[in-house]
Amino acid sequence: MIIFPIILVFVLFANYYIGWHGAFIISYFSLPIPIILYWVLFWVVSFSYVLGRIIPGPIGRLIKVMGSIYFAFMQYSLILLILMDLSAWIMNLSGISPTQYVPILLVVYLILLIIVFGIGSFMAWSPIKRTYNVHINKKAGSLKELKIAVASDLHLGNIVGNRHLSKLVKEFQAMQPDLILLVGDVLDDVIEPFLRNKMVDKLKLLQARYGTYAVLGNHEYIGKDIKRYVKEMKSIQIPVLRDQTILVEDSFYIVGRKDKTAERADPDGRLSMLDLVKDVDPSLPIIAMDHQPHQFDKALAAGVDILLCGHTHRGQMAPNHLITKRLFELDWGYILKEKMHVIVSSGFGLWGPPIRLGSRSEFIELTVTFDE
Repeated sequence: MIIFPIILVFVLFANYYIGWHGAFIISYFSLPIPIILYWVLFWVVSFSYVLGRIIPGPIGRLIKVMGSIYFAFMQYSLILLILMDLSAWIMNLSGISPTQYVPILLVVYLILLIIVFGIGSFMAWSPIKRTYNVHINKKAGSLKELKIAVASDLHLGNIVGNRHLSKLVKEFQAMQPDLILLVGDVLDDVIEPFLRNKMVDKLKLLQARYGTYAVLGNHEYIGKDIKRYVKEMKSIQIPVLRDQTILVEDSFYIVGRKDKTAERADPDGRLSMLDLVKDVDPSLPIIAMDHQPHQFDKALAAGVDILLCGHTHRGQMAPNHLITKRLFELDWGYILKEKMHVIVSSGFGLWGPPIRLGSRSEFIELTVTFDE
């Protein structure tokens, strides 16, 4: 209740600041655009993501996508315009006429914005493989090694669709993993585009020796259609573990925890990691999925050997990673917390604008060895 009004005021001020510069350019170059019409269109575009969630059908989807792209425009325009204004102030002090520097600053702004969107688009749609090799000081039946393909934050919806998903399927098929784990936010939010585009037909191609498992992320809760989603995934033999622990081949455990959102959005809440493993054989390896990277100490105390998380996107668009780095004990990458291996992925898909800067679309090849 306190944070939301602050964010709203900031967004309104940021958009007004950006919009004022557009109005200034219209006036400066005497463009034949009525200033009232400009402001109406500007504010409609500024809030198009919200409007797109309200308006049904294809038009609503189009407006929502436009709003998603606008998030990136807003963030980087705000940064660039502040730099442009500082440059203009310095040139004014130096006695340079606005007729000389205004056109130059406008061109520089547009070029930098194009570069940001170009690089950001490439980083978003060109996934790379991250490779981790870890050892667990336990026996896992007759297993000496386990190759796990991991992906988080697919965000399948109106922006991330079958084309991007096909890249993941192709990479996982080439990897030939023993196990596939999907660490939450498989859906972007609403399930409608997931169903309309028959994305389960692509997901069912994810095959591994010991199967494919998923957990819920916060965005499945935002979509509010978890039962249908779980049913669709079950139809292609991908169990969505909701506070469940599975023993695989009497060799290792997979723990799938509900997302942290369940603490306020699920009538049943969610179990602690300790409750999830209270009946397991602690001599066997325990691999846990918990979408949001919180409470590492509690997972460690519960005896988890590998903890897999996502959620952060590593901020997705720099310099947002400076915020996620302060919010989470680990916002991306790998740490060894005493005896527990923790991996946080920046995600395969994306939320909002199809832009990544300072982060990268990724999937993980995790090779685990055990004591013989």
